[in-house]
Amino acid sequence: MLRSRLAAPLVALAAPLLLYGGALVSQFGFGLHPCEMCYWQRWPHQAAIVLAALALLLRANDKAMRGLTVLAAIAIAISGGIGIFHAGVEYGFWEGLTTCSTTQSGPISLEQIMATPIIRCDVPQWQFLGISLAGFNAIFSLAAAALVLTLLRRRPTSTI
Repeated sequence: MLRSRLAAPLVALAAPLLLYGGALVSQFGFGLHPCEMCYWQRWPHQAAIVLAALALLLRANDKAMRGLTVLAAIAIAISGGIGIFHAGVEYGFWEGLTTCSTTQSGPISLEQIMATPIIRCDVPQWQFLGISLAGFNAIFSLAAAALVLTLLRRRPTSTI
């Protein structure tokens, strides 16, 4: 499978799907509300999912498939970079956001403001072995992007 010409776009699709899916499960399944920087990390994963899906749809055109896969890998790496920044804010290495923000759009009432949980970007909601969700996103995203780019450099032994 890893020698297939479709290995790179499949990994480029699976990795952000798993990472984005994990973020949604932690949010809706376990009540870990995302801060603004958490949302920033999701956007490149969403872009990578679309780019990798397009790469697989255009697999008959090898040049287009490879180009879209490279773009998906770049998007995954960008999410990892944002994860590094966010983790650094959580660990106190540097300052993060200095203004209030909200994920609401349009006019916001006082009741909506008061009902919204306060989610700070500098305080991790969950950690395992001292690594926050932002840290895990950085690790897994950068590793996935490197794997995708490595797979693209290999010569496929299968056309499947």
